[in-house]
Amino acid sequence: MFTPAVTVHVNRGSPERLEAATATFETAEPFTLLLEGHDTPTHVHCRLDENLARVASLPQSNYYVEADARTPVPIDIDPSAIDDPVQGYLEVSTGYGAESAAIAVTIEPGPDRVEVDESLAQPNRSPTENTRSAESSKPLFEDVELPGGLQPTTLAALALGGVALVLALAVAAIAGGTTAVAVFAIVAVAVVAAVAVRFRN
Repeated sequence: MFTPAVTVHVNRGSPERLEAATATFETAEPFTLLLEGHDTPTHVHCRLDENLARVASLPQSNYYVEADARTPVPIDIDPSAIDDPVQGYLEVSTGYGAESAAIAVTIEPGPDRVEVDESLAQPNRSPTENTRSAESSKPLFEDVELPGGLQPTTLAALALGGVALVLALAVAAIAGGTTAVAVFAIVAVAVVAAVAVRFRN
């Protein structure tokens, strides 16, 4: 993962010399101060001014920088303490303060947190999909109209009644006798009564 960094050259060209690679630096996340050692080793003191110290921190202040070596100094940031951009200075000094360099640092607030609402857990359906879902939940023949104002369910009841009558008539014809005729009569009366009740509703 890439970490933003700002570089300060230490003892490049002459002893007790500090050169910041940039005068300003902006970030919204933790970053690294890179102390680039050159001709001779030395002790370097790092500090954050009062503004930056409110939202950022150094693991320690003093570092020994070897010649021709790079010393990374991680600088942590507390995102919860940042509502607006914070501006301040990162100061680096050597030779007991005889030589120093200051970098103007601006720390920006990080991306806003996204609060997850319970509604986000629900599938995101388009209006068309919602309409299709509502239509699919309706009874199959609810909106079908037949000639004469008959509903499909009424027509189905009549058809079943007719089938029952035909079966009862067939049984009566095959079996014969008074009992078969009585059964046919009972079925016929039941079918007629059911149809009458259906039309009344």
